[in-house]
Amino acid sequence: MKNKGTLKKVILLLGNKLHLIALSILFALVSVAFTLYVPILVGDALDLIVEQGNVDFKGIASILIKIAACIAVTAIFQWIMDVINHKISFETVQDIRNKSIEKIEKLPLSFIDSRSYGDVVSRVIADADHFANGLLLGFTQLFTGVITIIGTLAFMLSINYKIALVVLLVTPVSLFVARFIANHTYSMFKEQSETRAKETALVDEMIKNQKTVMAYGYTDESQRRFDEINSRLKKCSFKAVFYSSLVNPSTRFVNAIVYAGVSLVGAFTVVATGGAFSIGSLTVFLSYANQYTKPFNEISGVVAELQNALACATRIFALLEEDEEVAEGSDALTLEDVKGNINIENVDFSYTPDKKLIEKFSLSAKEGQRIAIVGPTGCGKTTLINLLMRFYDVQGGKITVDGVDIRNMTRESLRSNVGMVLQDTWLTTGTVRENIAMSKPDATDEEIEQAARLAHAHNFIMRMKDGYDTYLSNNGETLSQGQKQRLCIARLMLALPPVLILDEATSSIDTRTELKIQESFTKMMKGRTSFIVAHRLSTIKEADLILVMKDGNVIETGTHSELIEKQGFYFELYNSQFSN
Repeated sequence: MKNKGTLKKVILLLGNKLHLIALSILFALVSVAFTLYVPILVGDALDLIVEQGNVDFKGIASILIKIAACIAVTAIFQWIMDVINHKISFETVQDIRNKSIEKIEKLPLSFIDSRSYGDVVSRVIADADHFANGLLLGFTQLFTGVITIIGTLAFMLSINYKIALVVLLVTPVSLFVARFIANHTYSMFKEQSETRAKETALVDEMIKNQKTVMAYGYTDESQRRFDEINSRLKKCSFKAVFYSSLVNPSTRFVNAIVYAGVSLVGAFTVVATGGAFSIGSLTVFLSYANQYTKPFNEISGVVAELQNALACATRIFALLEEDEEVAEGSDALTLEDVKGNINIENVDFSYTPDKKLIEKFSLSAKEGQRIAIVGPTGCGKTTLINLLMRFYDVQGGKITVDGVDIRNMTRESLRSNVGMVLQDTWLTTGTVRENIAMSKPDATDEEIEQAARLAHAHNFIMRMKDGYDTYLSNNGETLSQGQKQRLCIARLMLALPPVLILDEATSSIDTRTELKIQESFTKMMKGRTSFIVAHRLSTIKEADLILVMKDGNVIETGTHSELIEKQGFYFELYNSQFSN
């Protein structure tokens, strides 16, 4: 079977739920036992009516009381079993989601960069939900179904083994039909799950960028793309459900033939035995024959959900089995009392093997130096920042902080000593205060306010409805890009780590406010090693060293005045911005 490996992983995943599974089996056993006892009581009641001339109302009443008691006990035990099955299912999915989030946090940035966010979200949310539904249906039908099959078969053999053998011999036909269709629908449900993920990714992309979509008149094209994917999803979903739905009527048809055959054989047996095989016994046998085939029908009825669940589980396990970031050694160092001396020695790096980006790059940044990195788009500026933060590992050479290779230290200690403000802002769902305090959770209100003042964010925060307690959601959609960037700058001002990285940190801020923030940055940078990536060259005039990058290489270095005097590539860049 194509899904055999996935099924094995699901079973292993349920290893810590064995006590709950055992309880579910126990309650299933008890409920089935009482259910199977009811036909015997009904048969006894029929025999009382048929064999005696006068109806024994007292005897029948006693039997009816027993039947009512059996039904009540069965209902209670089935309810408890359902509660246990829900607990197993939802706790398992909770574990899967927790593991998925933990896994995502351990995956290299290259994994996230190479996939759409919607696909990852679809695996954690939608696929996990479908897996939960399938798992719940599987448990609900599996335990009671297996026990019912075994129990009814045992009773039928004890009543009349010859008729029971007729039922038993035809059973494999029903199983063969169900398995044949199930095997052929697994790939269909896998395609359905993958197409649904693409649709989720597109919807996520369009909603996040709705303003751009509308501004450039892209709504018709986005609608066309959505219709195309949605049409494919409809087709593959219909195909999967249509073929899987053939299982139930096919097995019911086989079982109906079995039931009809058993009825005829049983009737002839009653006549042939001259009453030794009574009407009551035949009624009991037919009831058991019906209950024997019922689990096959129920299981085949949910085969679509089960196949869908396994297809979704395959995608979830694929995520959980992705290669994680290179593990830190047991002897990895924890950075303490960082000075900020950073050396980059002959570093090579490229995102794809066939397209080189950074080659033999070297740089020495001393404690407290301000290093500016400039150059055209795509020259490797942000890539260098990714390497410094160890979002990606170098493919050649090394980067050291205070003489220690960053691959020999814990990522947490490296990143906790580096503060970043990026061009792309990110605000979490929470209050303004919580967003600023993200870099220093134990900060006092006074420290948070001071950081906001340094970032020139205090005034617009106080104009908000609840000030610092204003609740933000959806990445602060009610704020302008410049306001969001100032909150991110305040976050950095609060932490004040020994190494700073400013990647277009003021790109969305007006010129007047930018000048004020630059004054705050200048004070903050004193004694701290700083890397400044900027396109507006006016913001990096005071840098101790300017690196001019092109095609992954440093082609010029020096101070602003030195580079202007050289009249090289930097001179051209600068004059292109200040031609007047």
